[in-house]
Amino acid sequence: MRYVDYRFLIVEHSVEIYGAIVAALFAAVGIWLGLTLTKEKIVEKRIEVEVLVPAGPFVFNQAKADELTLTPREIDVLGLMAEGLSNKEMAERLFVSENTIKTHCGRVFDKLGAKRRTQAVQTGKQLNLIA
Repeated sequence: MRYVDYRFLIVEHSVEIYGAIVAALFAAVGIWLGLTLTKEKIVEKRIEVEVLVPAGPFVFNQAKADELTLTPREIDVLGLMAEGLSNKEMAERLFVSENTIKTHCGRVFDKLGAKRRTQAVQTGKQLNLIA
């Protein structure tokens, strides 16, 4: 008698049972695909960079500074730029106003032919104006 009840239950609700089985299969495949596709891939890239080590101690190039007509204060400002200081920090260190620092920076840019601080620092290092 129980066999007939189970068989009747299965026949009566076969669409729901098959739907649940298909839904469970799709859910399992979806979870597997989601975990497989979104797995974090670790990529290691090695870049070799040649570092130029100066042959001797730093020697200030006074001739180039005179040629560019850089004042000692402008050279100080260029050195502080190389340290990565902001205008406000430079003004506090040199005991001048921020506007004075902006003026010095503008003159340094003009004299070195730079448009940005990074260009000015790079040029200053190439010309041995800063260490």
